[in-house]
Amino acid sequence: MSTARAWKKSASASSVADLLRGASGPSISYVGRFAPSPSGPLHAGSLVAALASWLDARAHGGRWLLRIEDIDAARCDHKLGLHICETLHALGLHWDGPVMWQSERLERYDAVLEALKQSDRVFPCACTRRHLQPAADASGEKRYPGHCRQGMPAGETLRSWRFRIEDGAVPFTDRLLGPQVHTPAQQCGDMVVHRADGLFAYQLVVVIDDADQGVTDVVRGADLLTSTGRQILLQRTLGAAQPRYMHIPLLTGHDGAKLSKQNGAEEIPWQHRPADCLNQALEFLGLPPQTGSVSQILESATEIWRTTHVAARPAPK
Repeated sequence: MSTARAWKKSASASSVADLLRGASGPSISYVGRFAPSPSGPLHAGSLVAALASWLDARAHGGRWLLRIEDIDAARCDHKLGLHICETLHALGLHWDGPVMWQSERLERYDAVLEALKQSDRVFPCACTRRHLQPAADASGEKRYPGHCRQGMPAGETLRSWRFRIEDGAVPFTDRLLGPQVHTPAQQCGDMVVHRADGLFAYQLVVVIDDADQGVTDVVRGADLLTSTGRQILLQRTLGAAQPRYMHIPLLTGHDGAKLSKQNGAEEIPWQHRPADCLNQALEFLGLPPQTGSVSQILESATEIWRTTHVAARPAPK
């Protein structure tokens, strides 16, 4: 898995009919994944998420997959995707099987979208940000007010396809945070799954990808916790299995904001200090630093993760 050709090779996808009948990937007790977006190099916050996911998979004797979420071509760079692969490889976070690249799966997403259209689970929408502005809640999230739910007004231009979200609670148990109850109809309303410019929404493609890859466990940052109820609704509609979820605390900067590529988070010094990079991420996850080579650090950390039941511990400060 050391060449660009191997990194770029995409995983095969099952048919839409299979997905809608509830099929997913191979039946394996634990399949985890890390799914970075190549809009910048790997920073410390991303490494924390990658390491937590990798440790959880290895501690369970499971598989760990790598997916490059480059669906938004305007924001993503293929070379950065390859750079992320190189970084993970150098840090000893080796993945199983070929890398999945979302940009190579557009036909798959198109087919699923068409199936949703045929089943009337999505509807065309002409709304712009102006229509949604009055619907923003205290957090700034915009709840769709339903303008086009019963049909687009005459003379309007198609701007997106929205997934119909009905009233009701979506309960699930987070492995770290405990019982959760989401109400997507109140939180976001009918959500965009495809834009008129051809861009598929994250919420739809992540569900399709997880189902096709047979993902059983999703370990990711707490900023994606609010997406979980919406993704569960899509999983139910597509007949896909619901993974187990664990949302870990976010690494923040000095200003208290989440580290991200958008706010200028720096690339980790993986080429010169790989052991330090891993140990800093371990410390944030509540594990003691380890000594030795990269592989020795990861082996020791996996054993600690396995024996101390990290998922049941309080979130690190």
